[in-house]
Amino acid sequence: MKVIVTRPREQAGPLAARLERLGHEVVLCPLLALEPLGDEPVEVEGYDWVVVTSPNGARELVRRLRGRPRRLAAIGPGTADALEQGGYAADLVPGVSTQEGLLAELPRPAGRVLFAGAADARPLLAEALGADVVPLYRTVALVPRILPSGDVVVLASASAARAFAALGLAIPAVSIGPQTTIAARDAGLEVRAEAESHDLDGLVAAVQRAE
Repeated sequence: MKVIVTRPREQAGPLAARLERLGHEVVLCPLLALEPLGDEPVEVEGYDWVVVTSPNGARELVRRLRGRPRRLAAIGPGTADALEQGGYAADLVPGVSTQEGLLAELPRPAGRVLFAGAADARPLLAEALGADVVPLYRTVALVPRILPSGDVVVLASASAARAFAALGLAIPAVSIGPQTTIAARDAGLEVRAEAESHDLDGLVAAVQRAE
């Protein structure tokens, strides 16, 4: 099966390698670029929880962090791994890797919370917790010079879903999770499979189910 991978080029390698080992032909078509929003230190002293909702946010937080977080919450295993690679262990990784899942498992009262993530991140969790928000990066949609062809496209974010839909290609999708599925369907894409775990393993298994 010919699989289009839309992750940013610097992040596509692990997924592409896994798919190729399973015998799939991989087409790299990055549709998003990540732009850090400054280099100023992120001061975490005084916060009871620092909440991170993406691996990109985790890497940017580690790069700019000042002080030692009292407690860290990561939305899923991939985000927790990115924190760990930077020398920080997540105190909470919910069983369901969504903002709703994290919100359901965060102890109450949560105290003072800092939400660190993308500039266009969903506001659900931050609003529910009355959190301070620090935008660490933004995603910029890319338009490939040559339109890709394939049997299925892998979408790892709502932003990727919207960027792929804008290309106007009738190629079914595999989605990393419910919010990406909603964005893809709202944009007119067919979602053939959704990852049961919202991480690399889940994406690979979903591609297998989409055959």
